[in-house]
Amino acid sequence: MNGSSGRTTVISRTVARIVVPIILVTAIALLFRGHNLPGGGFIGAVLAAAAFALVYIIFGLEFIQREILAIKPDGSERHRLVETYRWMASLGLAIAVASSLAPLAFGAPFLTQGVLFLEHLPLYGELEVASAFAFDLGVFFAVVGGLLTIVAEVGNE
Repeated sequence: MNGSSGRTTVISRTVARIVVPIILVTAIALLFRGHNLPGGGFIGAVLAAAAFALVYIIFGLEFIQREILAIKPDGSERHRLVETYRWMASLGLAIAVASSLAPLAFGAPFLTQGVLFLEHLPLYGELEVASAFAFDLGVFFAVVGGLLTIVAEVGNE
């Protein structure tokens, strides 16, 4: 599964360069609309992980390490990459748990959503900020980190 640009076709590399940004923009759009409409952290994370898996398959592990994550080679690159993904999953879990427990500090039930409306903003007019977004963001990071850990471990085999 450790593809490299020398073993893939020009067509697959070109398609990946076009498709990956579209997948990532769609993933971010699903993340941002998830607390009001269908979508959210989980499905956005699955799409984002699929985009990174496509980059991994087409361009290889070295490209992700060098160009995307800026990991300098020192002989333990694979271990450092997996640790980065695990850190991302742990951070996401911490954000999701903290946002779930935060309402308890204000006397509200577990996972209660709060909404703040910001009015008279330039270009936007009114903007809704929901606390459920913090939970979605935590789920997003946890799922992306978990799925990329799996992809990296399977790719090492």
